[in-house]
Amino acid sequence: MADAKVIPFDDDRSRAGGSSRAARRRSSAGVGRAQGPATAPAVGTAAVSALPGRQDVPRPKEEPGAEGFGRPAPDEGRGGWERRLAGGLAFLRRRVTGEYDVDEFGYDEELTDQVLMSLLRPVYEKYFRVEVKGIENIPSEGGALIVANHSGTLPLDGLMLQVAVHDNHPADRHLRLLAADLVFMLPVVNELARKAGHTLACAEDAERLLRRGEVVGVMPEGFKGIGKPFGERYKLQRFGRGGFVSTALRAGVPIVPCSIVGAEEIYPMIGNSKTLARLLGFPYFPITPTFPWLGPLGAVPLPTKWTIQFGEPISTSGYPVEAAEDPMLMFNLTDQVREQIQHTLYKLLVQRRSVFF
Repeated sequence: MADAKVIPFDDDRSRAGGSSRAARRRSSAGVGRAQGPATAPAVGTAAVSALPGRQDVPRPKEEPGAEGFGRPAPDEGRGGWERRLAGGLAFLRRRVTGEYDVDEFGYDEELTDQVLMSLLRPVYEKYFRVEVKGIENIPSEGGALIVANHSGTLPLDGLMLQVAVHDNHPADRHLRLLAADLVFMLPVVNELARKAGHTLACAEDAERLLRRGEVVGVMPEGFKGIGKPFGERYKLQRFGRGGFVSTALRAGVPIVPCSIVGAEEIYPMIGNSKTLARLLGFPYFPITPTFPWLGPLGAVPLPTKWTIQFGEPISTSGYPVEAAEDPMLMFNLTDQVREQIQHTLYKLLVQRRSVFF
């Protein structure tokens, strides 16, 4: 989603785990989580009872208002809707009275869980039909830096990556994305990005989040990746100067390579109007087969089928403190991460049956 200035495949296990967790989350959407800096006052127990190995633990009765805006499971009936209505009213009361928390970066966990994720989830599940692999490679606790390829003309890949971690990780981890300056210059987008946990792509902010034990996401290709021509799809651009490696070394957290297939084709970029880009202050102005020819309709992305693969983490714990200042080490680790992502992209493309199915 932003410029970071600053393989083994286990299909059955990851797919089965992801789908079951997604089903549980849909049946208890909006339930507050007991971790993180912005925990809702009323915390449900569905997340605890749904953890692996806890199926034999009876689910306690939940307090009114613990439910969010999600639709009830088929067997909940009228009682489920009533609980969710009560939860929705309680949520609105907290928003009106200011009884909610945000962290120092502006992240609002309750709003993200109950509203923003609920808005993105239909796009993730029904439109792009995202398949997640290797989610177990993201640590269950402590900091981790997810490094992903960037593509698609508009940064929808970052948002889908955030939903993938949020809805599939067994420890209910949240992804904090590093975003480019442009994101925080746009009205409305700026506020929503902060509420969703995004922060400026700088080494200082990234290191603070990692030391706090957060999962941080970065897309080092930046605008070079997201704005590349359709003819260069799935060919990784330069990963900057390796600043993300230096940050991971200083924080002592693992680097998790991530490969995203499907985003390249949502807006096939066949041209770039540099004049309009300069006038509007954008890094590029895309021309696609449908935009701007079809007006607003041309801005609708194509319904491609996505796959997100999290690779094996690369440990940084064995390096000394001064390793973060070693340019050769940073170059080698950056190249290792880039090659692993590129190799996985090619492997996923070979396995893909169709762009749309």
